[in-house]
Amino acid sequence: MRKVTLWRALLGVENAVVEDVAFDEEAQVVVARVRPNRRRRGRCGVCGSRAPGYDRGEGRRRWRGLDLGLVRVFLEAEAPRVSCPVHGPTVAQVPWARHGAGHTRGFDQMVAWLATTCSKTAITQLMRIAWRTVGSIIARVWADVRAGVGDGLDGLTRIGIDEISYRRGLRFLTVVVDHDTGRLLWAAPGRDRPTLRRFFDQLGVNRSAQITLVSADAAPWIADVVAERCPAAVQCADPFHVVKWATDALDEVRRQAWNDARRAPGGAQGPKRRGGQSPRDASGAARALKHARYALWKNPQNLTERQQHKLAWIAKTDPRLYRAYLLKEALRYVFAVKGTDGQHALDRWLSWARRSRIPAFVDLARRVTRIRPSIDATLEHGLSNALVESMNTKIRLITRTAYGFHSATALIALAMLTLSGHRPTLPNRT
Repeated sequence: MRKVTLWRALLGVENAVVEDVAFDEEAQVVVARVRPNRRRRGRCGVCGSRAPGYDRGEGRRRWRGLDLGLVRVFLEAEAPRVSCPVHGPTVAQVPWARHGAGHTRGFDQMVAWLATTCSKTAITQLMRIAWRTVGSIIARVWADVRAGVGDGLDGLTRIGIDEISYRRGLRFLTVVVDHDTGRLLWAAPGRDRPTLRRFFDQLGVNRSAQITLVSADAAPWIADVVAERCPAAVQCADPFHVVKWATDALDEVRRQAWNDARRAPGGAQGPKRRGGQSPRDASGAARALKHARYALWKNPQNLTERQQHKLAWIAKTDPRLYRAYLLKEALRYVFAVKGTDGQHALDRWLSWARRSRIPAFVDLARRVTRIRPSIDATLEHGLSNALVESMNTKIRLITRTAYGFHSATALIALAMLTLSGHRPTLPNRT
């Protein structure tokens, strides 16, 4: 094997000529002088089309390559500018690196693979680069992948939409997931109508008309945009959020019962009876209700023995709070049975909640009635936002890894590389 062929394979450069390789003892780096071959010379760095020369640019420059053993490697070449008819004076394209990058394609590919696999510390120490550099590399790798595979939005029929907080100060991402493939389709900063309209603008009118089911929470900004852009799609309310409303209403009743017990005669804040000691049924009730939250929140099959005794005590001492607990469980049962039985169970639940004389559940009945069509669609089709919530959990883990990125672009690129089905591979691997 000739030395030139060997060095071309070791450096991972294609469509290039290796002129010379030297070892800089002072900097302890290998410097390879290269140039594009005749077919790849004189092309625009942005679009790749042939263009006449403009000037010599800023002279020779270096690109960081993959290390050879324990030694860093740099590729050095001329960086002239060409006069592109579309982009004007532009640095000429080189086959071993992306336009505007300071690293080779193999280096970028290695960093992108590590970012989807390893921790932040492992990447920065192994590749000897700053974490901000990792963010820039990920962004350009994802842009290259997306340009090669397209937007991935063809053939969508069932999607889920949700938002997730990625930084303090009410910084949110709007996330769209494909229910059929389980992949992350799209993400963008913001959680409002204009943000979601950007997704449907990218989707287009024809592909939007193919969507049949959309799962989401009851956020008005999601429902309004879906109704506007996909009028034929059926919106499914997320069971988790509906049951959470019932849990919040139950907790409101519990807090009210606890405050009533505290203010009762002999309670923590109520007037004391003669004898100097608070009666057990007053102070003890307030103390017991204070620690009854989890017994009321948890599903019956998950209760501990102590929590079961706590629930039995509430049934005897506070019928109103226990009735609120039964209302919460009855609404959960609606989504457990699904289908026509679930719709009939929901009718019975609404009738019970309206005449329960518990203001929190009367208000909840009105709220459920407003989104009744979406709940009926959920019961009929069995579609929920569980897949989207699972995706959000993974994005939260990615957010912790991506802490330190200075923009949401790098975070979204890392999430898309990890969760969209286009994970990068190691250099020179299939």
